[in-house]
Amino acid sequence: MIMVSLVHIKNLFVIIPFLLLTIVKPNEATNVLDFGARADGRTDSTLAFQRAWVSACGSGSPVILDIPYGRFVLRPITFSGPCRNVIKLRIQGTIVGPSNYRVLAQSNVWITFHRVNGLTIDGGTLNAGGKSFWSCRRLYGNCYNGAQSISFVSCNNVVVRGLTSLNSQKSHMSIKNCNNIALNYLTLRAPSGSPNTDGINIQHSNRILIFGSVIKTGDDCIAIGPGTKNTIVNRIHCGPGHGISIGSLANTLEEDGVENIIVANIVFWRSTNGVRIKSWARPSNGYVRNVIFRNIMMFYVDYPILIDQTYCPHNICPRQNSGIKISNVRYSNIRGTSRRKEAMQFTCSPSNPCTGITLQDIRLTHATNLNEPAVSTCSYARGTTRGIVIPGSCF
Repeated sequence: MIMVSLVHIKNLFVIIPFLLLTIVKPNEATNVLDFGARADGRTDSTLAFQRAWVSACGSGSPVILDIPYGRFVLRPITFSGPCRNVIKLRIQGTIVGPSNYRVLAQSNVWITFHRVNGLTIDGGTLNAGGKSFWSCRRLYGNCYNGAQSISFVSCNNVVVRGLTSLNSQKSHMSIKNCNNIALNYLTLRAPSGSPNTDGINIQHSNRILIFGSVIKTGDDCIAIGPGTKNTIVNRIHCGPGHGISIGSLANTLEEDGVENIIVANIVFWRSTNGVRIKSWARPSNGYVRNVIFRNIMMFYVDYPILIDQTYCPHNICPRQNSGIKISNVRYSNIRGTSRRKEAMQFTCSPSNPCTGITLQDIRLTHATNLNEPAVSTCSYARGTTRGIVIPGSCF
């Protein structure tokens, strides 16, 4: 079964880059300044951006929408489709949130693209100015929900390249119910202590490519959620942050599974986790299958390799058995240092043990105590080893 899945995953390297060719070269150009936007960092340009989008979306031919140098203030905004043709957003300036953090915090999302088919976003910076929101959460707890910086919902054939997102109130970017999305050369940054500032969250989406990016956050660098399929994460620098996670899963009984995932050529630097699969300990019909973690370097990572089917971050725990079925997960060519003695932990479900786990060419050492070798621990995990595996397998 895994051989079939590997062939299928390899085909993604052909399928996903093909979407780059689906964005026809625009032959018209317009500028947000023409619709009244001001690049002074003070004037609210939300209405001007909305007018510019409506004009571009209604164009009968492909169009470039320019956002020039300067600082543009935007309140929460939705760019809706479907559009008549493809659009390229060419961003040279910086988009900033209003000075009053509550304007964004009362909304779940700052910038939303909804039902857009055929979009390129090239360059630019988003700065949500999340510091005031994080301070409110630390001091008072209840400070509205906070906003994700940018979200793609029910979109197809989207390329985002060279975008920088700074200081998001919550997640920098989310992908929901989308197909054919390429995220290339992103820089996503928030301080390590900033709460829930995930880099990229993906759910219910197919054929996603994340490539050549630097992600430094206070939560997961990338979170691959329910319903995510045929996804490649390649050449990422992660840390600080909580690593690259599949999950959390088992949020509901009826939950879509995760399958055909490659996470490769990753550097983790002082992150809490490296590669992690996490699910709540409650019934669910979901699954994780056909996953490859390969060519990974770990530098001072707390939990380099982790499967946790008793996930419970705030001590309000279901205390049941996870229904998530984890199978055919391969770890290969993973090296580096663990800040804890337990470099590999496989805590699986008693009612649904992990099966088909493969460890190949692993070398993880205990960074904080060279006289105490790293170890692996297993609960209800079944698998095999190939090549040199340090610490030794607990299967």
